[in-house]
Amino acid sequence: MNNYRVTTATLQQRKKTKTPITMLTAYDYSMARLLDAAQVDMILVGDSLGNVVLGYDSTLPVTMEDMIHHGKAVCRGAKYSFVVVDMPFMSYQVSPEEALRNAGRIMKETGAQAVKLEGGQAVVEAVRKMVVAGIPVVGHLGLTPQSVNQLGGFKVQGRDAQTAQQLIADAKALSDAGVTAITLECVPAKLAAKITAVVRVPTIGIGAGNVCDGQVLVVNDMLGMYADFTPKFVKQFADLKTVMLSAVEAYKVAVVQRTFPAEEHGFAIGDESFGKTIRRES
Repeated sequence: MNNYRVTTATLQQRKKTKTPITMLTAYDYSMARLLDAAQVDMILVGDSLGNVVLGYDSTLPVTMEDMIHHGKAVCRGAKYSFVVVDMPFMSYQVSPEEALRNAGRIMKETGAQAVKLEGGQAVVEAVRKMVVAGIPVVGHLGLTPQSVNQLGGFKVQGRDAQTAQQLIADAKALSDAGVTAITLECVPAKLAAKITAVVRVPTIGIGAGNVCDGQVLVVNDMLGMYADFTPKFVKQFADLKTVMLSAVEAYKVAVVQRTFPAEEHGFAIGDESFGKTIRRES
């Protein structure tokens, strides 16, 4: 394994050389270690942990404390990957100054390499303040889950001329403000390709075609850990739900039938020592 960490310069070089960037989510130390060992370029501690880990119906209830708690765990496990921590709902929307304070707190307390926030021109001033303060920022355009109520649901964005032009303008504004990369979620592939061509920074797609500079998925979706709902843009590279459920069921059977633990799973005591112990207790 390489002994260096992916940096902002690495990501920019990947765009220049058209080398695709890999990105997955992680929410704990163990998963971070696994993704890091596979040399995934970027790990996102997404506010999707609200759905995936905490059982909420949306990302809106996720707090700063939630993001910092999980961000710390992921950063302990990642030595190669570039770790990005989402800024949760209402941690950056009130004012650029509050956004800067919260971004600084995330960076100081987690050890991450960047923060991520949703929105275009509306958050540009906040982005500029973070960048001036030395905080790398990843933007997020298209389907922005924190704005799902305003968007009217989880819908593909940029399908008409007006909204497509707005996404292009937002992407340019974020790029000019100094973001490190831009995530494009649920955007038509042709539009994502256009945005990728006109901005100076890498684009990371999720449901945005294969012309973006990189791709990201929620790791639990990619590993097939759920079966209730799979978004159209997800490819399952494994079926871990079946494997894990089978293992748990086998464990339950083994315990009930007393085939586990077997002798090899226990610890012995000499007959003489055991005899002395019994005599003392008698």
